[in-house]
Formats: sequence, C-alpha cells, structure tokens
Amino acid sequence: MIRGSFFCSIVLAFALEARGQTVEVWRFDNLSRIGGHAVTVVGAPRVVETDAGKAIEFNGATDGLFFEVNPLAGLVQFTVEVEFLPAPSGPEEQRFVHFQEANTENRALVELRTLPGGSWVLDTYLRHNEAERTLIDRAAVHSSAQWHTATLTFDGQTMKHYVDGVLEQSGDVAFKPLAAGRTSVGVRQNRLFWFKGRIRQIRIIPQALPPR
Repeated sequence: MIRGSFFCSIVLAFALEARGQTVEVWRFDNLSRIGGHAVTVVGAPRVVETDAGKAIEFNGATDGLFFEVNPLAGLVQFTVEVEFLPAPSGPEEQRFVHFQEANTENRALVELRTLPGGSWVLDTYLRHNEAERTLIDRAAVHSSAQWHTATLTFDGQTMKHYVDGVLEQSGDVAFKPLAAGRTSVGVRQNRLFWFKGRIRQIRIIPQALPPR
C-alpha cells in the first residue's frame, strides 16, 4: 500500500515549493519523456494500467530506462521516494534506481533483495570517494505483488531508509553532493541486477524527510 512517507513528502513538498525550491516528480506513464527528461529505453518495458494508475512494467532480465540527468546533482540534503510493486519471481538482487556522477564511482542506489518465497527486503547505498554505507535490515521483510513506497534520505550527515513510512535503518556517512551525471531505473547503470515489477513514480525532494 502507498502511504506514510508519501503523505509526509506531500506536506514537505508544498513547503519547499513555497520557498522556490524544486521538487522533481517522475511519473512512469510513458516511454518518451519522464519528469521532463528524455528517456533511453533498453529492452521492452511497457506502460500498464494498475489500480494505482499508470506504471511501467519491467521484466527482470532485459528492461531498463536511462536518463542523461542526475537529479541529485548539487543537493546537500535529499529525499528519494519510489512507488513500486515488486514481482515475487524477481532476481535475488535488484538495483532498480541508480543515480551516478559522471566519470566517478560516486553514486546513490535504491535496491531490493528477494527472499525465498518471493518476499523482499530494502537495500540502499551511498558512496562518495572512499566514504560509503549500505543500509539493509534482513528482518524487515515485505510482501511482493503489492504497492510499496521506499524512501531514502540524507540530511548532510545521516542516511536513513523507510518502507511505507516506517524507519528501518540509519547511519552516518561522509557523502558529499554529487555532480552532474546519469540515472537508470529498472537496472544498475552497468546493465546488471535487473528489476522485475512495476514502478509508478519517483519523487526527488531537496531536503531530508523530517521525523514523523
């Protein structure tokens, strides 16, 4: 179910927009332009109608989307929020949202790990030069074939991640603002670790989601 962190981010987005800061909303309802950005399509992802509205479906083996933009570029703080429905039969490791600075290994990823039986756990990662942190709680298990909201935040010091508004993990990391680069959705940028399921929306907010 899509709830929790999504509601909080709506309130925060109104406050940011009132101060002239930009909240990027990428709706996955077509294969040509998403969030105002041109899309490079790999494989044959398709637009589907769902109970939550239009979404893009990925097959877990050859489908991905690439964008010549990094919406995290220059952000000291940020929230990345992904509305997605993972398939129960997806690969064990799936890197389904990947932001990366050009010509470096500095990056941010939202990932999942599929468990036996088709459930999954969230895995997030930040890296800047030698500083890096992975967050994963293997006891925080979620159902597949349902809509969820995964949220990754960074406030300039502490990285946190949530599923459906519930904080699962946090930790400090010396992550610095990324420069311009690329984004991939549905697969890591080296075209490994494909995602199987549906993605409806990604929101990028230039501030860390506040405690609820």
